[in-house]
This record gives sequence, structure tokens and C-alpha cells, in this order.
Amino acid sequence: MSSSSSSSSSSSSLSGSSAAPHPLAPYGWDAGWESEFAPYAAQGLVPGRVARVDRGQCDVITADGTVRADTEFVTPRDPLKVVCTGDWVAVDADGADPRYVQTYLPRRTSFVRSTSSKRSEGQILAANIDHSIIAVSLAAELDLARIERFLALGWESGGQPVVVLTKADLVPDAVTLGHLVEDVETAAPGVQVLPVSATSGDGVDVLAAVVSGGTSVLLGQSGAGKSTLANALAGADVMEVQAIRDVDGKGRHTTTTRNLVPLPGGGVLIDTPGLRGVGLWDAESGVGQVFSEIEELASRCRFHDCAHGAEPGCAVLDAVETGVLPERRLDSYRKLIRENQRIVAKTDVRARAEMRRQWRLRGAEGRAALDAKRGRLR
Repeated sequence: MSSSSSSSSSSSSLSGSSAAPHPLAPYGWDAGWESEFAPYAAQGLVPGRVARVDRGQCDVITADGTVRADTEFVTPRDPLKVVCTGDWVAVDADGADPRYVQTYLPRRTSFVRSTSSKRSEGQILAANIDHSIIAVSLAAELDLARIERFLALGWESGGQPVVVLTKADLVPDAVTLGHLVEDVETAAPGVQVLPVSATSGDGVDVLAAVVSGGTSVLLGQSGAGKSTLANALAGADVMEVQAIRDVDGKGRHTTTTRNLVPLPGGGVLIDTPGLRGVGLWDAESGVGQVFSEIEELASRCRFHDCAHGAEPGCAVLDAVETGVLPERRLDSYRKLIRENQRIVAKTDVRARAEMRRQWRLRGAEGRAALDAKRGRLR
């Protein structure tokens, strides 16, 4: 077969016939991804979506099934640029041994947090997501500040956040449950808050309808019931479930890697390990959306750079004094703004240091080239 006919065949297999959808359509493949992939199709590479990454390899869902591929070419030093669950990749065609992921397509969205290390690096948890499902257990006291932190990252990711109050069967009184939902709604303006019980099935169908139109990442602390919820949405025991401790309502890390699971009602779900630390990562706009009422109040302050501390004519402080704005919300807002500013400052310092290193390297290379030229002239 000639190279032109091979390329034509590859392109045809990508497009599929007009009568049948592409085999990867249930995983989110669309005309946009196909257009992005066209140059790699011409090289004979195969498209696929990363379902799991571990130990230098990953599982890639292709039109011909799931394949195991090496990630050597997509593991740069920058932790934000490593291949991740949810990425669309170009992988070697069948017959290559071993098969490598050659590259991944530019991400539309990504959920990123700051690592717990003192180096303040970002860590990407999921790529190309449409919804960030924040699971919060009703088996423990609500931590609204933590929910706000998750929401800031969820908004910043580019996906639509959804708060799911799991284990709703533990709150049988409808009035009490309603109050809990209202409390979370005050901390999550513009976000749908759904009480769900994976045990009884209540609310699962509503959540399934919400996430059926794309890719969702499931986030939360250990013991939040993420794996049980994932099983309920998938309609099968795709995730191992462990009992939580009675003492503090916390569970062990059932999920140890990020996994992509297709849902019977449409869409795909990325389950993640329980997150102990949820550090912000350049999430200024996300924080602004979580505290949209404070941002709106701030626009009425007498001074455009008002810090909402003791300035005269501060609309934010006036709202706190009159009871319009809960003081807890303002305290949480201040904390997240300060944290994000520290992260951005550290990132800028590292970026400048890397730029200086590159300039020194180029300078050394330039001097070496000049010395070599002078040697030839002699």
C-alpha cells in the first residue's frame, strides 16, 4: 500500500461513516479533537484517551480497545506537563513493541492543585473535564471553608463545579437535610448542590443526568464516599469500597490512582484518590467566582484598592456589620486570597530563576561558539 493510500485509510478510520458514530465518541471524541489529531493521523499514529497512569506506563482507550503504552516521551520535568488521566494522546499503531505515547493534544481544561511540597509546584489531577464533582460526606460536620477551597479550584479548572452531599441517608429528617443544603448553597453561589445517597439510590439519577454530557472528575477527602458514588453512577462495582472509621468518619485511600470510567447514561467519570491537601494554584478568578457577592460588594467601595480592613466607605465591611454578609465568608475569602498571592509570588520567583538559568546557558554557549570561531581565524 502506498503512503498516500495509507494516510487516506487512517483518515477514513478516524472520521467513521456518517451512519455510525466514532468508537471513541462515548469517551468525548468530537470534531474538534479529530481536527487537532489530523497531523498525527497522517503520521500513522492512533488516537486514544488516557484512562490511567502508573509506573511509567498508561492505559489508553483506543478504537480497538484499551492498550498499554509507555509514557517516556510525555513525562517532562514540569509536573503540569506530564501526561494525565483524561488526556487525548497520539499512540503508536498496533504492531509497535513497545507502544509509546508520542504526544498529547492541547488540553481544553484541567484541574490543578498545589502540591503539598515546600517547592510549591502545581499538580494536574485530571484533563479535559466538563464538571468538577466535589463529594462532601454528611457523616461528618460540614467544613464550608474546605468546600470553598475545592470550589475555587473547580471554577479555575474551566469546568462547572457541582457539590454532592453524599450519605444523605444518614440525615433522615427532611428539614435538617434542607438546612444543610442551604448552608452549602451560601458557600457555593451559582453551583448546584445535590444531596445523594448511593445506598438508597436517592439523587443518583439526578446526578447521572447532570454528568451525562461530558467528562466529570470526582474529588473529595478520604471517606467522602467517592468510590461508592462512582459505583452507583457506573451501575457496577468498578471501584473497591472500604468501610470508614467510626471514630472520625474518615476512610483509607481506596482509590490510589486516577481512573477514567464510562457511564451507562452517557459521559465519563474520572475518580481520584482522597485529597488530604487542597492547595490553591493560581486560582484568582476561581476565588472571585466562589465569593462573587464579595467581589460585587467590593465594586461599591469608596477606594478601588480597598483591602476591606478598616478603610472608610468599605461596602464589604458595611455588609458584615449589617448582617448581609457572614463574617465567616469574609474571613475565608481573605485567607484564600492571601494563599493564592503567596503561591503566585513563589511561582514568579521560580520562573525568573529559570529564565536567568536559560540566559546563562545561552550566554555560555554563545561564548563557546565565539571562542571556537576565534580559534579557526587564528
